[in-house]
Parts: sequence; structure tokens; C-alpha cells
Amino acid sequence: MYLDWLIVGGGIHGVHLALVLRERCRVPADRLRIIDPHERLLARWDTCTTVCGMRFLRSTLVHHLAPDPYDLLQFAQQTGAGSHHFHGRYQRPSLEIFRAHARSLIERYRLHEHTLHGRVCGLQRRNLIWQVETDQGVLSTRNVILALSCTEQLRWPQWAQLLRNSGAAIYHLYEPAFSRDRIGEGQTVAIIGGGISAAHLALTLSSVAQVTLVMRRPIQIAPFDSPPGWMGPKELRRFHAEPDLNRRRALITAARLPGTMPVELAQSLTTAAQQHKLRLLIDEVHTATFADGVITLQLNHHRLTVQTVILATGFTAERPGHPWLDNVIPANNLPVAACGYPVIGPDLQWAPGLFVTGPLAELEIGPVARNIIGARHVGERLVHRYVSG
Repeated sequence: MYLDWLIVGGGIHGVHLALVLRERCRVPADRLRIIDPHERLLARWDTCTTVCGMRFLRSTLVHHLAPDPYDLLQFAQQTGAGSHHFHGRYQRPSLEIFRAHARSLIERYRLHEHTLHGRVCGLQRRNLIWQVETDQGVLSTRNVILALSCTEQLRWPQWAQLLRNSGAAIYHLYEPAFSRDRIGEGQTVAIIGGGISAAHLALTLSSVAQVTLVMRRPIQIAPFDSPPGWMGPKELRRFHAEPDLNRRRALITAARLPGTMPVELAQSLTTAAQQHKLRLLIDEVHTATFADGVITLQLNHHRLTVQTVILATGFTAERPGHPWLDNVIPANNLPVAACGYPVIGPDLQWAPGLFVTGPLAELEIGPVARNIIGARHVGERLVHRYVSG
């Protein structure tokens, strides 16, 4: 198969950029493919947002998959969706309306018919064409977009790995083996984490289990996971004016707000704790042991015994694509910064015809690169290059 565009990854970024290429760059459907290992587009994203019990996204009304920023609002109006699907000052869309909108876009553009199921395991540029090796064979394409996420890079503290090795019922919230159905009525559960996923999970499980949420610090409130100025030129002008990539990485790290949550979620969590529906502990796990079906967590200032531990500790900061991308980089002389991430220009090309988005585009897009707004920024760059000149 010979293509003009191959998008590696069928998540938020991959689907949005496929829509941008189809609608705004006028790429014919038969010249474009998405390759993803999951059974359907957005499958991994759907799992991650469902498993914690999320009801509303952290993003705003205009941050979604369609190229037109007002498409989600128009979809809600056309389908008769009520105002209850948009919450708070930033009009955060409900997970229900966001998903329905995404499904309608995938169906309208028949993206499922242009999706290949498989994993990429290598790529090599030969005679101006990228040869993409997959577990289903080799694909040839003029352009590749690496839309890789970090969702397979789960953060496991050392004590948690030791606990897992001992046979204890400890899970990472985002590992495929975890399901909320594992938590039985009245079961004692410790959730480790202080961010939005931990809060959603604690509130959801508190209706069936005895939940203790262990947070390293008191609740930290922030509307988004980086200050709003990073969504637009206010902060990005300064970022792009910085030529030192090490300094850019430092700016990204400083701008990110991990372990935070919107004010309305913080209020719900605080109320649940005050009403004794769940327990909040501001502490940190020091050691953990497992014996006779009971997990004992020795915190710095408390001792906690539970039947199950769930980690809501997010993902590591390592470059996605391990191990296959580790081999592709030297084979194609792809430049990387000291942090291991791609050195790219404003057009987001890592090499001629090889584009990046998501985490791989951080040193150009900034701290919002992994988010929906980051995908939209990348889409605008593609349009500028291929439509505006």
C-alpha cells in the first residue's frame, strides 16, 4: 500500500489530525490511513476516561476533535442536548456529549474504514518515501505523523512494584487489567494520588467501598493542568523566543500542574470527606507489606490496612515509543535534545516527511502538547504549511 499520509496512533491527536487533513487540507480518503493496535479509534482514551468515573472533561467547549472550534456546540444544539452537558465557567463538556460528537465525526468521515489495526515496529526513509514496518507488514507513505501517547508508560513507585510482586491486590488505574468491577461491596480500598483521576475514582468508588484517598499534599486547585496562558500566545511567545532546548524543557516542567483538580471537583471531594463518605489522608507511603490477604501501608504519619490499593499516579515522563522508536532514532539520524525528545522546527518535522504531535512535540508546542488543545495547535501548523503556503 502506498499512501500520502500515515498517522501512527488512533487516539485524540491521531483522530483530530486525520480530520484536519481530510477537511482542511483536502487529502483524499484513499491516500490517508491511521494505524492503531486497539480494536477501534479512541479505544484507549475511552478506557482511561471511563475507568475513573469521569463525568466532565477538564478541557473547554471549543477543545474537541472537529477542526471547527464551534462544532461541538452546534452538534449539541442539533441533537437537542441540554445545557447540563456543559459545566461551569469554562463550559466543560460532559464525557457523554464529547464521545457522541467524536463518534459522529468518525462516522461522517468513515475513519474506521481507513484505520489499520496493528503496531508499528520500525521505519526507514528510502528514496523520499517512508517504509513503515508493522506487525502486519510494510507500508509505504510520503508522510508520517507520530501521534504517540504516554498511556502505556504507567508510573509505579518502587514500593508498589514490590507489593505487586508479593501477590497483593494492587493495580494501576490505567493498566488494562484494572476494572472498577473488581471492587466489591464494602471492600477497603486505598487510592494513591492527588490529581483529577484520583479524585474522580475516590468519589465513584465511595458509593460501594470504604475508600481512603492518600495525597502527598492538601488539595491543589487549578482549572487546567497548566496555566491558561500556555494555550495561546501569552506564554508561547516567550517559549518560542527561547533557543535553548534545555531551558524550554525547564519551562515545560515548571508550567505543568500535576496533582491538581478544578475547583468544583475539589469541592465535591471535600464535601464527601466531611460527610464521612470517604477518608482523606495527607501523607505519603513509606513502605508496604502484604500478608493473609491484607495490605499494610506504612505512611509517614499513619498506618493503613486495606484489601486493595489503586495507584492514580499517572504516567512517566519518558519519551513514548519504546522500544521501537529507540532504534529508529539512530538509524535515521533523528536529532534529539538532552531530555531525549525530538528537536523539531515550527513545521513539526523531525525529518523530511516525518511529523510529530502529542508528547513528541513538546519542545515546540509547549506544556499543553499532550492535551486536546495541543492537538489543535498541531492541526493549525499543518494547515498553515499545506493550505496557507
